[in-house]
Amino acid sequence: MYALCCTHKPDLWATRDCSCCGSSPIRGSNSPEEASGKKMQYLRSFLVLFLISGVGGFDLVIDDIPDRSTSDWGYVGDLVEDDDKIGLYSYKVQSTITSRLANTMIQAKMVNNARRPQPIMFDVQVPKGAFIDNFTMDINGITFTSHIREKSEARKMYAQAKARGKAAGIVRSNALDMENFQTEVNVPPGMRIQFQLHYHEMIRRKLSSYEHIISVKPGRLAKHLEAHVSFKPTMAQQRKCPKCSSTAVDGNFVVQYDVNRETTGGELEIFNGYFIHFFAPENLDPLPKNILFVIDVSGSMWGLKMKQTIEAMKAILSELRAADQFSLIDFNHNVRCWRDNLVSATPSQVEDAKKYIQTIHPNGGTNINEALLRATFILNEAKSLGMLDPNSVSMIVLVSDGDPTVGELKLTTIQKNVKQSIKDEFSLFCLGIGFDVDYDFLQRIATDNRGMAQRIFGNQETSLQMKNFYNQVSTPLLKKIQFNYPQESVSDVTQSSFHNYFGGSEIVVAGKVDTENLQHLESVVTATAANAELVMETLRDVEELDGFMKKDKYADPEFTRKLWAYLTVNQMMAERNAAPTAALKRNITKSILQMSLDHHIVTPFTAMLIENAEKDEIMLADQPKDPRKGCCPGTLGLTPNAPNNNKGIPAWANVTAVPVSFMPEQRSPPVSSLSINRVDNDPHFIIHLPKSQKNICFNINSEPGKILNLVSDPGTGAVVNGQLVGAKKAENKKLNTYFGKIGFYFKKKGLKVEITTETITLKDGSYAITLTWADTGHIIRKQLLISVKKESNVTITVGEEMSFMVLLHRVWKKHPVNVDFLGIYIPPENQFSPAAHGLIGQFASEPEVSIHHQTPGQAPEKPQAIMEVKGNKFTVTRGVQKDYRTDRVQGTDVLCWFVHNSGKGFIDGHYRDYLVPHLYSFMKKP
Repeated sequence: MYALCCTHKPDLWATRDCSCCGSSPIRGSNSPEEASGKKMQYLRSFLVLFLISGVGGFDLVIDDIPDRSTSDWGYVGDLVEDDDKIGLYSYKVQSTITSRLANTMIQAKMVNNARRPQPIMFDVQVPKGAFIDNFTMDINGITFTSHIREKSEARKMYAQAKARGKAAGIVRSNALDMENFQTEVNVPPGMRIQFQLHYHEMIRRKLSSYEHIISVKPGRLAKHLEAHVSFKPTMAQQRKCPKCSSTAVDGNFVVQYDVNRETTGGELEIFNGYFIHFFAPENLDPLPKNILFVIDVSGSMWGLKMKQTIEAMKAILSELRAADQFSLIDFNHNVRCWRDNLVSATPSQVEDAKKYIQTIHPNGGTNINEALLRATFILNEAKSLGMLDPNSVSMIVLVSDGDPTVGELKLTTIQKNVKQSIKDEFSLFCLGIGFDVDYDFLQRIATDNRGMAQRIFGNQETSLQMKNFYNQVSTPLLKKIQFNYPQESVSDVTQSSFHNYFGGSEIVVAGKVDTENLQHLESVVTATAANAELVMETLRDVEELDGFMKKDKYADPEFTRKLWAYLTVNQMMAERNAAPTAALKRNITKSILQMSLDHHIVTPFTAMLIENAEKDEIMLADQPKDPRKGCCPGTLGLTPNAPNNNKGIPAWANVTAVPVSFMPEQRSPPVSSLSINRVDNDPHFIIHLPKSQKNICFNINSEPGKILNLVSDPGTGAVVNGQLVGAKKAENKKLNTYFGKIGFYFKKKGLKVEITTETITLKDGSYAITLTWADTGHIIRKQLLISVKKESNVTITVGEEMSFMVLLHRVWKKHPVNVDFLGIYIPPENQFSPAAHGLIGQFASEPEVSIHHQTPGQAPEKPQAIMEVKGNKFTVTRGVQKDYRTDRVQGTDVLCWFVHNSGKGFIDGHYRDYLVPHLYSFMKKP
């Protein structure tokens, strides 16, 4: 049992020592003179609160503020100000750890010394998984406090406040390793403001140590900054450069430690009506493991991701033990096995596996379903053939950076298939590389199969992150662990049965205990070790901690209750994700809601109301139920009963085109209906040149998984890329390819749109919202409109500047060759910059094209001619391509001059110059 206190305040440090933590409190000093006693008539505040990237705002009006001064802030001397004249009195971070529970408070005291109102921002990073339980704000003596409410009730209060003209912002979050909590208040001249945020988290043991991370990012220079850990920079040392007014203090304070532990059945702590059982045995022989590495080698893994993955896998393979068995599976749209069965981890087999890994070259699509089913088949077959040691541990490690694009695409179906195949035999661990991976899906599928998931951020440290994750699961010490307690004395026990225990980690079980009628609590833990069946007993006095808790001033008397609530809520969230029926999911949701209200924590089913004492000014902090489909300050409208709802769709996207018959060159198709740049079918490009009223077409023949750049405009920050999928099989020795995924990136707005044959997803940082092709509706965000017409088309309109249409082509699911695909239509009127390029974007600046010397072709309807463009001269053929906007089955004929050899001579460079590594990559000009 221990208590740890870490306090960080970038200002003058107090002299009080801090027990066993290596850090100490920083204390702000006296505030500057009080502002004049002139009575403020109003305070107009604009508040933006968000976790990660969900943003909401509100206008807060406080009338007739009395002259109430804040408490003495302890500041002495001149404030250091940036050019904006905002001064930071103090920035204080205080963290106390009682047992494994960390309670952290972050406080900032600031003032606006400018002569005009301006926003003051409070921006802190909170660890993923932490529970925010309190936020307060003091504006010149008026205090706003927080309360947890059921989501619908909180939203009702929000709506009522908004109806009175006093609105609130809705805060929503997604999940990364750290989450941002950000508040911005527009503060009048001379006014002071104090922010204070409280959160708690359970510190979990990994790789034989606990790690507590505190973000220290004051954002501004502080007068004094020092710590008991010999961190005592001068003002000059804090500056980013000798004359800078900005601070270089911008990082994480990390405390790593371990605790002395008993060699028996773990550490049993009982206090205040709850017990916590910490179990981390050491000095055990490792169990042999059977491990299958399943590596994504699709096109999106191209470049640094693949290089780092190969480097990590070579190091991981070197760490396999002689008693282990292993194999490798790599997959894109196909699935390949290094060995079709498990082999012993002998030096020669390991070396051969490394050579195999080294030869991998990423390309193609992503068939996650087939890859995981192949892995489970190998493990199941090995078990049925008696090849697995009865005491061994079997596991699959999946490494992927994207959603499935080939084979089974429905995530719930993949989850079901894997669960049925694994049964209760093996564990699945998932590594999600990068920000675009559906990490929620990886978490669900791993938790569903007795494993865990971890996000790997795609950068230079990818290899190290992968190796650290593997090290967490590389040493199984026990299996089939069961915790037992006297049923008549305990209740509401969290998960007490575990599939595996890995060296360096810790299992934690908590529950309620009847301390009034019990003097001692006994636990019995049973487990299977490498050479024995273990039975470990622990007996603890229920009053053992009373004396310690009374004398230790840093200890949190509520630590057992908070830890139990933390474990219980997280466990129920996992159970809810795996619930097989809607009725069970509703019951679990009710339990989570009640726990959230009882223990004052923000969960996806509660919201935090922030209000003043009179309760007439309300702010709202909220989180989505589904982080992938949460909505934020944008607007989502679903109108399933209104299939013709084309509100906001540009006129060109709704034209009624007339079929065009063959006509001589001087007669072009009607501009109003067919003057569109488009890519459709396999894939056929049609470029409309408005000045010369010509249509030029060409095909691109590439490989499945390749990504073609259509528009790359650094001037407007717009990117449009298309990823190819292949037909089910080749015909006449040629495999046709189509666009199976189209990505739009509007860099200046920070928005990405991903359209596949299954879903339409808008991404704003880590926030995402998804519609399916079964919906008719629209999404609006940052003046970008996405309109979906059920099973037909999607139109993207970006302000008044540009618009795009994507068509869906469905085929018979059992068709022996064809697959579903997409077509894209781009009007030449889009306002791209002169820097625009890409297979379509380069024609925003129309080239001079001359077509002459027309001669008969092999077929009467396909004459030939000479085209001159960009200094090139070549033969073109008159032909027909299709516009599918009005007839998605037969299409409308469009006459064009066809350029052979993948557009050679008409497009700049070679078509391979337009291949890009990622769906949102800008291209380099050829």
